[in-house]
Amino acid sequence: MPGDRFLLLEPGEARPGRVPLPPAFAAKALTGDTEGRFSLLEVVLARDIPRHTHHVADECIYVLDGELGVDFDDRHLTATKGTFVLLPHGIPHALRAVSAPPPRVLQISSPGGWECYLEDLFEAGPSVLTDGALDPRKVNPIAARYEIRYEEPA
Repeated sequence: MPGDRFLLLEPGEARPGRVPLPPAFAAKALTGDTEGRFSLLEVVLARDIPRHTHHVADECIYVLDGELGVDFDDRHLTATKGTFVLLPHGIPHALRAVSAPPPRVLQISSPGGWECYLEDLFEAGPSVLTDGALDPRKVNPIAARYEIRYEEPA
């Protein structure tokens, strides 16, 4: 019944997942909450996200605070508070923190699954990092399960 899926989160609340996410990632709607249609997270982008491609999911970002660098295809843009960005599947993109403090955004993935990918990524811990940054070679085996591919350096 649709009424059984009603969800209300108070300010600062997040949905618990399979693996606890760091405070910078607050899941607001899990994939299961939306029958797979989308997932919604509030994210503080403290770490740059290397160039990657979602092969199935469209990604939407709405900037709540700060400035977000968006590298989309061959363009380099700065998204400020109130800016909305649609990153269609199949198009390479990267995200960067341009402001200090880092930008705070709403991130929607459709279909859902983004929070599941993040849970797997954080469960892997520092094994996916090199010198404190996401390492595409180490992330790709996890990302592949969600049809995401990070560009690896030559």
